[in-house]
Amino acid sequence: MEQIDFSKSAQYTLSIRLSADGFSFSIYNPISDHSLNYLPLEVDTHLPLTVNLRELMKSDFFRYDYKRVNVLLVSHRFTLCPGEFVQDEHLFDRLLNANHPRRENEVVLCNELGKADVGVVFGMDRSGWMSISERYPEVRFYAHVSPLLEFFAGKSRMGNSRKMYAYLRPGYVDVCCFERGRLLLANSYVASRTGDVLYYLLYIGRQLGYDAERDELHLAGNMVGRDELLAELRSYVRQVFVVNPRSEYNPSASVPIEEVPFDLQSLFLCEI
Repeated sequence: MEQIDFSKSAQYTLSIRLSADGFSFSIYNPISDHSLNYLPLEVDTHLPLTVNLRELMKSDFFRYDYKRVNVLLVSHRFTLCPGEFVQDEHLFDRLLNANHPRRENEVVLCNELGKADVGVVFGMDRSGWMSISERYPEVRFYAHVSPLLEFFAGKSRMGNSRKMYAYLRPGYVDVCCFERGRLLLANSYVASRTGDVLYYLLYIGRQLGYDAERDELHLAGNMVGRDELLAELRSYVRQVFVVNPRSEYNPSASVPIEEVPFDLQSLFLCEI
């Protein structure tokens, strides 16, 4: 991060990605050179998110003010609601707790997605939410699936085939299915092995009546055994593609763009 000129921080976008297995920062300059700096950080996985976040906020990054601050929370604790419900905050708790066990000391938030025409309701530890909000009152919080849905919704309108998008991340696969922009399904599945991912993708395709010859399956993200997964999938599905980050978003980066999590890349692209 030594190459960042923090005297110009008011031009930058700071994005903080919070995940159970690690945190990361990105600092993006959309004004002059579209430079992107990315720094992954290890956390003590035995400690609660709030404790790790408290340590994180002691870093030099939080000394500066930014044009925009984003927080991306990676979690399977989300649910969807129709777009017309996103202004009714009284529903958010009920919607989330109808699909996930209630948690104490949690704030429930909602992202309104224009392209996908849904709201993503998700929970975050209240103490962590307050710590960041007090430092940056204009901060924007996102479920990691929100920018994915917006990005994939736009892509799904191309052509006449139905499309399934699978985002591979450690221990999980997030699946988003569309029919020419209309959302059919969005969910997160525990999948630590190639066989688990294969099972979910083929089962979802069968349940939604996807055509194995005509409809498309797109993979994003990274996982151990992705080449094996591709080979297996192509035994069942003709139209299988891998999303190439460089073809979508290729700024001047301090690290290869492939090392930046795809949900974070999608946030830069969508500007929700």
